[in-house]
Amino acid sequence: MANEDLAEFAVQHAKAHGATYAEARLEQVDADAFVTKNGVLEVSGFDSSQGLGVRFIINNTLGFVSTNLIEKEKIKRLVEKALNLTSRGSKITEGVALSEEPAEKAKYEVKQKKNVLDVGPEEKIGLLKDIESNLAETKIKLPGRYLSLHTGVTKKFYVNSEGSVIQSEIPRVNFYYMLTILRGKKTAQRMWQYGSTTGWEIMDTWKLPHLLKTEAIALEKNLREGKKAPKGIMDLVIGPEISGIIAHESCGHPFEADRILGRESAQAGESYMTVNMLGKPFANPCVTLVDDPTVHDAFGFYLYDDEGVKARRKYLIKEGIATELLQNRETATALKVRSNGAARASEFDKEAIVRMSNTFFLPGTYKTEQELIEGVKLGVYLKNFMEWNIDDKRYNNRYVGAEAYLIENGKITVPVRNPAIEVTTPALYAAIDACAQNLELHSASCGKGEPMQGIPVGHGGPSLRLRGLRLGR
Repeated sequence: MANEDLAEFAVQHAKAHGATYAEARLEQVDADAFVTKNGVLEVSGFDSSQGLGVRFIINNTLGFVSTNLIEKEKIKRLVEKALNLTSRGSKITEGVALSEEPAEKAKYEVKQKKNVLDVGPEEKIGLLKDIESNLAETKIKLPGRYLSLHTGVTKKFYVNSEGSVIQSEIPRVNFYYMLTILRGKKTAQRMWQYGSTTGWEIMDTWKLPHLLKTEAIALEKNLREGKKAPKGIMDLVIGPEISGIIAHESCGHPFEADRILGRESAQAGESYMTVNMLGKPFANPCVTLVDDPTVHDAFGFYLYDDEGVKARRKYLIKEGIATELLQNRETATALKVRSNGAARASEFDKEAIVRMSNTFFLPGTYKTEQELIEGVKLGVYLKNFMEWNIDDKRYNNRYVGAEAYLIENGKITVPVRNPAIEVTTPALYAAIDACAQNLELHSASCGKGEPMQGIPVGHGGPSLRLRGLRLGR
């Protein structure tokens, strides 16, 4: 990647003008996007950009500046101005420090069998048309069909004043859809996202035209034959898509250290979690939940975070015990621990903050989802969800099923419409009594920060069984 020498210059220049620490993150992104609405191509775009973000500490105060004008004299003036403003502002800000971490030198690249940038717009638009054709074959009324396809490659060069130099190249494929199904006066809506850090070859695995056709058929059947969802205390079995959103929303976010320290209160909210809860029972002992950026092909994959810290698997909950928070170098210092590589930024002009990567329940001892179902006398199986809600502290949860079925005497019987789980986080995790081995990892774009940063993440798990939860109000 060009201009790596200017990233190194920015760090050296900041140090020469009073910074006690400095880092620079140079990013180059080449991407395209195609969006259709009800079969009509509404958006097509191609983008190639490069920019530099520089972060530093001066007078114990953290400063950040960015530019897309990668020229030595402009970087020089910009860094000097930012240092001066930050130094003057140090009189009214709290001091900051970053955790001590080893210097890292690394270069890594995700190899593609079929480079996403070599696939022309005709093939990408053709995929969206194939999806539309497959949906039309169902003869189902689909008044709302929104399809979005994004592909791109991000190259990064990171350097800091402690000796770290890290280069990376990561491709991503991102497909999002929203379908609205109409049958008589009844409607159902379904949205989901598929993402991967691979080349275009992932399309051979996803088989999107067939997948969306199958899902539309299942949802229409649910509308046509579905019975009213039962209410009351009962056992539930949930599929990997729902266990994934639970992992992300009710564990991943509240285990972010900056949220716990109150630094997200005005943006994304607070947390029920406290530092004092670490090392204490949090869930049924069958539950282990991790955040792992090193999962290859997963949407939230990386090997080094945007502060130059080596990535690793983090056990947020281990055998029912709350074990670890998501940390960057700043929160780690405040909590007297080491960073665990959870600092990420969405673009070069954003500061890296504490973020999830791929957050999921680990598989359990039950081999199949069917074994979980066989252990339920009367309950509901929720394969996926139509909507979810959670409060700012991530304490009160609500998940509404899309494709769902009644369980009677250990067997799936009839479809049910819109079963709703409403539960507190402690009650939810205490109710999990069994985890299957059918682990799935799904994808999302997670929003956080001010300005808002949307970032690729994975979430998932196996099917879970929950005992004695209230279904419906």
